[in-house]
Amino acid sequence: MPKSGLMQNEPWLTRPVALGESRIVAAGQVRDVPGINPDAMRIMGTYGLVYMVEAKGYYRDANGVSSDLRSGDVIWIHPGLAHAYGPRNEEGWTQIYVILEGAQWERWASEGVLDPRQALTHAEPVDYWRRRMAEIFKSREAADQATALRMMGATIQLVGDLLAAEAEANKSREDDWLVESQRLLGDRQGAQQMSPQHVARQVGLSYESFRKRFADKLGVSPGQFQKQRRIEHACAAIYQGNLSLKELADELGFCDVFHFSKTFRQVVGETPSDFRQRVRGS
Repeated sequence: MPKSGLMQNEPWLTRPVALGESRIVAAGQVRDVPGINPDAMRIMGTYGLVYMVEAKGYYRDANGVSSDLRSGDVIWIHPGLAHAYGPRNEEGWTQIYVILEGAQWERWASEGVLDPRQALTHAEPVDYWRRRMAEIFKSREAADQATALRMMGATIQLVGDLLAAEAEANKSREDDWLVESQRLLGDRQGAQQMSPQHVARQVGLSYESFRKRFADKLGVSPGQFQKQRRIEHACAAIYQGNLSLKELADELGFCDVFHFSKTFRQVVGETPSDFRQRVRGS
């Protein structure tokens, strides 16, 4: 039990916020919360998150996750997932909670965005996330549709950004070569473009190893990826500019208009002329 022995609940919403079939049921900050006994785990019927502002404690759930908790940790609540968490001994404790239900969160769960196997993530700096969460609910209630829209939109953005922060933090250095490869394959200096073989050397791999690993990760070969990027440049140029197809073929490094048109049709499914007519009407 924390030193004070008394839980202090500071609700940030005076009533639930509903938008369509989605709701923010409750939000607020709690200090000196008593722990949930791991031998009698809690089961909730809603989604939600609990952000650790000040914490040194434990987390357990029915999926077998057992972890220490620290400031900056995020507990993701899932309907039906038994869980327990709380402080150790006499440690101080401050947490922020946001409880969610309805179509938005159910859809994200069905798509794997909210995954019960990822019940714990981490996001720092703590003061930034604490202030950001408090800002979302500064109105205390959604008295009109505009406020409800802003509050729901900001909450959806918050959830996405918290999950993205974890994904970025966990991005394996093993995949740094892939990020750099995509950049180099798509980079252009006029009509010049680095060959896949040259890109392989730049990221320190043999070409055969590079080609196989690249295809395993993205489902296309480096050459196919580069071809798609060239045509994406072509689509943007057709939409935004007034270059002739010959000028565009030259700018993108194609040997002639025929080769450019053939490649464009392979990727886009229509000729450059048809694409220009469709998107520009000329």
